[in-house]
Amino acid sequence: MAVSHATAGSRSNQTLLLALTCLGQFMILLDNTIVGAALPDMQHRLHTELTGLQWIVDAYVLLVAMLLMSGGVFADRFGRKRVYLTGVVVFTAASLVCALAPTLGWLVAGRVVQGIGAAALSPASLALLTAAYPVPQERMKAIGLWAGFSGIGLAAGPVAGGVLTEAFGWPAIFLVNLPIGVVLLLAGLRHLGESRNPNAPAIDIPGTVLSVLAVGSLTYGLIEGGTRGWTSPVILGSFAAAVILLAAFIAVEARRRAPMLPLRLFGQRLFTVSNTAMVVVGFALMGSSFFFSQFFVYVQGSSILRAGLQTLPMSLAMVIVSPYAGRLAARYGFRVVVTVGLALAGGGLVALGMVHADTGYGNVWWRLAVVGVGFALTLSPLTGAAIQAVNPQEGGLASGVSSTTRQIGAVLGVALLGVVVRTRQSGGASFETGLNSAFVAAGAVTLATAVFTGLWLARSHPAKGPAATYRSTDPDTVTSSNEASVNSR
Repeated sequence: MAVSHATAGSRSNQTLLLALTCLGQFMILLDNTIVGAALPDMQHRLHTELTGLQWIVDAYVLLVAMLLMSGGVFADRFGRKRVYLTGVVVFTAASLVCALAPTLGWLVAGRVVQGIGAAALSPASLALLTAAYPVPQERMKAIGLWAGFSGIGLAAGPVAGGVLTEAFGWPAIFLVNLPIGVVLLLAGLRHLGESRNPNAPAIDIPGTVLSVLAVGSLTYGLIEGGTRGWTSPVILGSFAAAVILLAAFIAVEARRRAPMLPLRLFGQRLFTVSNTAMVVVGFALMGSSFFFSQFFVYVQGSSILRAGLQTLPMSLAMVIVSPYAGRLAARYGFRVVVTVGLALAGGGLVALGMVHADTGYGNVWWRLAVVGVGFALTLSPLTGAAIQAVNPQEGGLASGVSSTTRQIGAVLGVALLGVVVRTRQSGGASFETGLNSAFVAAGAVTLATAVFTGLWLARSHPAKGPAATYRSTDPDTVTSSNEASVNSR
């Protein structure tokens, strides 16, 4: 009888932990897409240009990209509950700073701190979940629920952003995080148990700092170059600093016993090709999404609320199709599914580049849906391909690298496609023409990558032994061990 009570209590604790981790990840994913709907209102009320909007998005994504892997190590080393709750506090407090920001500078600073909180909260939430479910089959069911519930945040963002911004203005999209954060903190303090991995590797502080500075310098040059001039000393200096810092990062990582990014992994062709493709996925997905609401508001004259609803087909397509991507890869192979997905996404983006101010929405929504289906087919299989290339013990590391490369691509996508728009405008073209060029450019790069993966995403020398269940901090790339072990064709 005592055993049954203990089992019931254990399951109750597991259910509560699952709810808390799902809610935390929901908040992070909601923030990823809710901001896009509010960008036109931010531009109007903060009196900023396209450059300012790029910083609002990239300041957050940059910190998440560079600190995501370190966040997972922090959680394992110092305690998953402690890091999770710290992430909740930092993210929630930063949301309040964003909501109260009187100027663009304050908002960007708040977004930087939000990124730090998200980089701690997200991997710690999944680490808590995997520790609470030691049985592999139950663990994968829990992770599936975690990823599915998180995906709701991804789909709800555009609608919630449109409704809140239309009714209360852009600060409301950040205030919505406050009640969620308070619930997570109070319930987490009372009900979450602490766990850690005593064998967790040492934290690679030099590698983390150098990676943030290198990508940050490059991003600064790309975003500010159109305003300050591409040949100005500040911009040339930022590009030079990026090259020097990247070289220093590679040198440091090559010498460390436990590097943040083991460079030897890129000796596997499958690992290199899959992560290269993942950079492009982040580039095209985030870079194009950055402009969707602006297109509907500034080019087609939609309200902010209507624009949020109009961008929904892509998010819904991704949420619906993503759970099937791994199964399709298991049946048809990485190469087929990823190549088809990239071809669909690229074709959809090129088709979006043909949309104009007078194009009816009935001829627009399906293009967004095709883009969403295409990217949904690529995310999980690309991570599975990266994992197939490494030893089973390094599956978690490989999935973390895959998520990080996608985030780096997102940072560059917002920056570079902004360059395309500004360059066209400086030549006398309209904003509509600039957006069309950006969508076509993103589509062309994606289509070229489809050809690249079709030729090169073949199985290299697989690791010996059974494939391990792996852990990713990104619900778009969470798959089970049988999906990770599929052979590409």
